[in-house]
Amino acid sequence: MPDSPDDARPGGTDIQAVDRAAQILRLFGPETPELTAAEAAERLDLNRTTTYRYCTSLVSAGLLERGTAAGTFVPGALLLQLGAFAIGRRKVIDLAPGYMRELCAATGLTTVLSLWGSTGPIVSRVEEDPTRTVLVTVRVGTQLSLVTAQAKVFLAHMVDQLRVDRMLGSLPDDTRAAVVREIRELSGTDRIAMGADDQGVHAMAAPVFDEFSICASLALIATNDVLPLDPASAVATDLRNAARALSKAMGGARPQP
Repeated sequence: MPDSPDDARPGGTDIQAVDRAAQILRLFGPETPELTAAEAAERLDLNRTTTYRYCTSLVSAGLLERGTAAGTFVPGALLLQLGAFAIGRRKVIDLAPGYMRELCAATGLTTVLSLWGSTGPIVSRVEEDPTRTVLVTVRVGTQLSLVTAQAKVFLAHMVDQLRVDRMLGSLPDDTRAAVVREIRELSGTDRIAMGADDQGVHAMAAPVFDEFSICASLALIATNDVLPLDPASAVATDLRNAARALSKAMGGARPQP
């Protein structure tokens, strides 16, 4: 593959530049959540300097971000947002709005539908209660962390447990142990997962199944005084029933322990 630093300049071949950028973006996945420009150059047989320029340009465009380790790059916010819109073509996105509106109206809480991305849940649709003075919400396209209620629901129903172990390996030991205990309790059930952050925001999430496996998570989010983390509460019952109804519409069934 011929290559030179000039390929990355605006005066170079525009179509080739797009193709090279796409090649770099395709390197990312569940097994490669982050990589360096040198690693990308080696895998694609490209010049290292050119590859680094592409990576920094992709960072400027929002398609990549700097990783936690020195010299690494990870998928960027814009890439995740575009991915969420693309994933949104799935059937569950078409069926969910009615169930979400009913759940939002019944509880008065922000209702969130998330689909699994490459390394975690991606917020794909949000329904909000416009009558509330104070509103807790989340933007469509946001990638949620592995300690959120939505992530726990997905992790509990993943078939590939080795993949789950690898993803959780990035968490601190005490946090990882707590998440592992919770997802084991959720596995094989349609129980609700709970989550809270250090800013006083609570969330509870329920799994949505299609004919194959889990396809989405349906969640409620609010401040801790509005949404107590009680699986026996009325809002938890409303959430569970909405998720079960959506699963039925998707042709899914409650999991067997």
